[in-house]
Amino acid sequence: MAGGGIFAPAMTPNTQSAVPALDPKAVEKFVSETWDKSIVPSITEYIAIPNKSPAFDKDWKKNGHMDRAVELIAAWCKARPIPGLKLEVVRLKNEKGEERTPVILMEIPGQTNETVLLYGHLDKQPEMTGWSEGLGPWIPVMRGDKLYGRGGADDGYAAYASLTAIEALERQKIPHARCVVLIEGCEESGSYDLPAYVDHLAPRIGSPSLIVCLDSGCGNYEQLWGTTSLRGLVGGDLSVEVLTEGVHSGDASGIVASSFRILRQLLARVDDPSTGVCVKDFHVEVPPDRLAQAKKVA
Repeated sequence: MAGGGIFAPAMTPNTQSAVPALDPKAVEKFVSETWDKSIVPSITEYIAIPNKSPAFDKDWKKNGHMDRAVELIAAWCKARPIPGLKLEVVRLKNEKGEERTPVILMEIPGQTNETVLLYGHLDKQPEMTGWSEGLGPWIPVMRGDKLYGRGGADDGYAAYASLTAIEALERQKIPHARCVVLIEGCEESGSYDLPAYVDHLAPRIGSPSLIVCLDSGCGNYEQLWGTTSLRGLVGGDLSVEVLTEGVHSGDASGIVASSFRILRQLLARVDDPSTGVCVKDFHVEVPPDRLAQAKKVA
């Protein structure tokens, strides 16, 4: 998984009775075969589509790349043999009557009274520079077991991974919660369209007890990696003024304080400039259940 996503904790206790044991070897075999035979070919096509996020392609609607990516992923998802799977491409307009970037909404019925929301996005970052020889953002290249190209890891795999996981449970008749998969189209632009879709689709989404954002990092392939929190962000504007009018440096140097020095002192009240450690006001204790979960996963 790549990008900056989170795994949100389940807030509702699981009241279900014991379920059949999952056969991990069968899951691994199914996922590996599905990935190699079905997912990789589809993601290869996806990489070749330059569907840049709208912040980097003002004419995204006219160019049609976003719609091509949506059609490709939606077609793959519709073909999965998951009982009760419903898929809809939802399109809203903003206050100006302009079309918002589309979202793919999928609903899969479950055997419990809970809902799991799985999130991802299909828009891409711009080309940028630094590609090795023979590689490029819109040129899918398979080298060994790695597929190179823009968007495969961030975040084209999300829809594929979501449905493959659900299908793996279905094949072994493992009861699962109702699942809602939401794939948006402007995450790399700040997800400015997402709130409107969440509000519009709220009755269909319901109240999830677990939210899985398939847009996080994978340190290696020997362990399961899950991001349970992200570094916080505090935004603001800070200005320092020491004079009401300009003064020649020959008169003011050494007499009037340096605005830059004052600025550094103010910022040092927030974090230590030598270590980057924030003041305690910004610290939180890691919840005990998070520590227990991390140990169990490890």
